[in-house]
Amino acid sequence: MKPNPDNRADNVDRIQQNIAMTVDNIHRADEMIEKTSDEKMKKTLKDKNERRADALDSMRQEVKDEANASENQELQ
Repeated sequence: MKPNPDNRADNVDRIQQNIAMTVDNIHRADEMIEKTSDEKMKKTLKDKNERRADALDSMRQEVKDEANASENQELQ
């Protein structure tokens, strides 16, 4: 069985889509935090948003890395 070739052509688009969805989830969670009086739920949502913010930093760095790799491959 032959392994599939590494196709990175759409990685930047896919990561950017994930970034957009994560930002949307952060906004939705912020809205829920504003509307709820349940302190446990607020804490849970705030904790999730902190993890999402960390993930956004990583995804943005990954976009840069992928763009650089793509640019370097085009130059070869």
